[in-house]
Amino acid sequence: MRGRRGDRMAINIQEHMAINVCPGPIRPIRQISDYFPRRGPGLEGGGGGFGEAPAHLAPLALAPPAALLGATTPEEGAEVDSYDSDDTTALGTLEFDLLYDQASCTLHCSILRAKGLKPMDFNGLADPYVKLHLLPGACKANKLKTKTQRNTLNPVWNEDLTYSGITVDDITHKVLRISVCDEDKLSHNEFIGEIRVPLRRLKPSQKKHFNICLERQVPLASPSSMSAALRGISCYLKELEQAEQGPGLLEERGRILLSLSYSSRRRGLLVGIVRCAHLAAMDVNGYSDPYVKTYLRPDVDKKSKHKTCVKKKTLNPEFNEEFFYDMELSTLATKTLEVTVWDYDIGKSNDFIGGVSLGPGARGEARRHWSDCLQQPDAALERWHTLTSQLPPAAGALPSA
Repeated sequence: MRGRRGDRMAINIQEHMAINVCPGPIRPIRQISDYFPRRGPGLEGGGGGFGEAPAHLAPLALAPPAALLGATTPEEGAEVDSYDSDDTTALGTLEFDLLYDQASCTLHCSILRAKGLKPMDFNGLADPYVKLHLLPGACKANKLKTKTQRNTLNPVWNEDLTYSGITVDDITHKVLRISVCDEDKLSHNEFIGEIRVPLRRLKPSQKKHFNICLERQVPLASPSSMSAALRGISCYLKELEQAEQGPGLLEERGRILLSLSYSSRRRGLLVGIVRCAHLAAMDVNGYSDPYVKTYLRPDVDKKSKHKTCVKKKTLNPEFNEEFFYDMELSTLATKTLEVTVWDYDIGKSNDFIGGVSLGPGARGEARRHWSDCLQQPDAALERWHTLTSQLPPAAGALPSA
């Protein structure tokens, strides 16, 4: 009812509480019961019954559970909205293939695509890429990375990443960590989610397909308290603590393929330096200038040193060089072959990358390789070995080329 100009309309308290004060025409506030239809006698009746919700409203009770959580299923391939849910499906899914070739000691990782990734940028999209690490012993030496796909939540990579020098022992105890991150040129890259696959789930020469939801990065338990500065290494604490219980805390610096053969005709040991893989980067350009040195210890006359040529700007050099040590088989059984990899620098001391020792005092694959060489004369035996950060004592005083 409209009064005359100048007259003040009287509104009781009940009508005042039912007015929605907002720009535009005055409308009554909807009751909460309109959004949640009640089960009653009018539910089965015609339109406008007591238990029905108005046709112009969208009751939350009628929405599917997935719409409430903001989650998507891998089959739908829909983008995840900006709602931050604790459900792991809100991070997205990753599809990839793994194949272990035991004959060539290679692990093939085919990164196919991701769906429904969590938005990380202000435009509601992301610039995702995938990086791989092998645990334990994760470092820059064994990190592989795909290209970055711009402005998408459903990236398609179709990239093949290959690890060389993966032995059967690695398959039994190592874990492949697959991380999806968002690249940010103005600040630090952001973590989206990860997947950890134990390599023991793979069968030799059989490709295995995965389509798994990404998970959050959960810090591993540690007896010591962690500060914010140690947050970046929290995911490796468990592996490092296990390594401390062993012979020592060693960092993997890459792999080297060695060939050993004792020649009964020439009466000496033939050492072949075939190639290296996933070496640690020692230069500011992200590469190294590697070369290999070998010693046969103990070396009283100091004449057992051999050195390969330098390969410029690479982390996967191929040498294919051979060295010969003139020695009887009985004397060779008491010796230790030390192989070290160095980064060549001009005008300063060369940087130690990694090393491995083969002999009666070695452990694991290094000792088995040495024993098989002595027990099988005239047979060329090629094996992959892990380079560690442990510098042999005798090589520490010889950093120059």
